[in-house]
Amino acid sequence: MIIDCHGHYTTAPQALTDFRDAQKAALKDPAQTPSRASLKISDDQIRDSLENAQLKLQRERGSDLTVFSPRASTMAHHIGNEATSLEWSQISNDLIERVVGLYPQNFVGVCMLPQSPGASLAGSVKELERCAKMGFIGANLNPDPSGGHWTSLPLTDRYWYPIYEKLVELDMPAMVHVSSSCNANFHATGAHYINADTTAFMQLIQGDLFKDFPTLRLIIPHGGGAVPYHWGRYRGLAQDMKRPPLDAHVMKNVFFDTCVYHQPGIDLLLKVIPVENILFGSEMVGAVRGVDPTTGFNYDDTRRYIDASNLAAADKQRIFEGNALRVYPRLKARLA
Repeated sequence: MIIDCHGHYTTAPQALTDFRDAQKAALKDPAQTPSRASLKISDDQIRDSLENAQLKLQRERGSDLTVFSPRASTMAHHIGNEATSLEWSQISNDLIERVVGLYPQNFVGVCMLPQSPGASLAGSVKELERCAKMGFIGANLNPDPSGGHWTSLPLTDRYWYPIYEKLVELDMPAMVHVSSSCNANFHATGAHYINADTTAFMQLIQGDLFKDFPTLRLIIPHGGGAVPYHWGRYRGLAQDMKRPPLDAHVMKNVFFDTCVYHQPGIDLLLKVIPVENILFGSEMVGAVRGVDPTTGFNYDDTRRYIDASNLAAADKQRIFEGNALRVYPRLKARLA
């Protein structure tokens, strides 16, 4: 089985966007506040949104199951307040549950959390519990709810501990994934995402999070940002700061995906990062949707890069399936 650990509902029906636009408009004019009952999305609309997109690409590219969450860029935790985020998170997660219900062989749910700048994580804990009961297997955790201004405390701060405690209790991992950028200095997918991946890893080096949570599992997407390319820098910084070696300090708990959109980048990732720390992911129909003119294939057709690598067949299978079943035990239980 080939499990894609990184998928977002980027093709959700237009009605969802219309509801969000109305929700944002209501921040200035409460008279425009939309009711949840006004959001009408039929099963056929969900099918239409997927059949010629994610499902079509699953079949064409040879993947079997996608770990599916709400669109990352539209989490936008910086918009509105905690109540705004809670309603939007619940609506978005409920839609993912419907997708999984229609296509249980193709998708499994990961939830977004109702984070808001400066707000307590109590609401996120409750939403995580709710989604676990609905069969979700993990969560997306935004390390920067401010949308590019980085007003939150580092991921190693005790502010984050309530969500870590619940993740451990539920035996669920979190993908550390930012959302859209409202800071003009940082292009969302070209800068903000990669900055966040790199920043999260450095924060984990500086702290001792996994001493307190030895079974917590965090996935850093987009191939780990700049981390694999600068692996010597991070090893050296950890050494200079008298931190333990990275394999003992963070790499028992941190995993990278393969959302790296060219062969040399994947080859470097596979050479630098231990195989057991890599999960197959594509983020297809995501940030980079075009065809690479040098290969004739889509940039985000990441299975091709793994297939073309020099890894042994057993190691490829660990990346395609085995590691995901280890990192997402609820997925393993579901498949069993």
